[in-house]
Amino acid sequence: MKAQRVLTILAVILTIGLAMPTAQAQSTAPAKAANVVLVHGAWADGSSWAEVIPYLQAAGLKVTAVQNPLTSLEDSVAATRRALALQDGPTVLVAHSWGGTVISEVGTDPKVTALVYVAARAPDADEDFVALSGKFPQGAARAGIENHDGLTKLSEDAFLKYFANGVEPAKAKVLYAVQWPTAASIFAGRTTVAAWRSKPSWYAVSKQDQTINPDLERFLAKRMNATTVELDAGHLSLVSHPKEVADLILAAAGQK
Repeated sequence: MKAQRVLTILAVILTIGLAMPTAQAQSTAPAKAANVVLVHGAWADGSSWAEVIPYLQAAGLKVTAVQNPLTSLEDSVAATRRALALQDGPTVLVAHSWGGTVISEVGTDPKVTALVYVAARAPDADEDFVALSGKFPQGAARAGIENHDGLTKLSEDAFLKYFANGVEPAKAKVLYAVQWPTAASIFAGRTTVAAWRSKPSWYAVSKQDQTINPDLERFLAKRMNATTVELDAGHLSLVSHPKEVADLILAAAGQK
């Protein structure tokens, strides 16, 4: 009787095991994408992706870097939607820094197969991200924000020391020269959706980041259940570690 009970239990366990997919089966391979749209963050322009783009193009991907206006969340979302509309087929949407807010809003588009966040914000729908960030120690770069008539820039000292830490000094100075004025109001902007809740996501944490706290980045990556890499880099990992960032994008595009 006892032996029969054990056999019955084993049979039930086996049945459940066959009905439920294994962890490996659940983690399906990324959908193949032929296009990549890159969204830059605050105090930057599309040229911040210049080191990453050649790796993606060499892999045969069509790459578009959005010139994000940084005047409002709505304007930046519109610019990214325009770039996405021009893509022919499956597309990986990638963002750095504040640009993560934009792709969290735009990423529900049917063309988007995957999202990649590079030391980026990843707000939930209607989340007060400023309040969330306040739960983590503030990065040193924030002290260098200068506000001129509602538009912000980083001081040269803060940009070179904290925003571009880990970047070759000559290159960092060029990036400082092309930094784009950013409306102070965009940081409080809230998304209406969180695309990472429905799309597979990848995240590159910058361990030496002094703009967004690395522990906040880890929190965001874990919350979205992202495939995550940690880079020994400052905030501008896309400049200092372009191959590693490109490899993560290629993985999201099903090319790795």
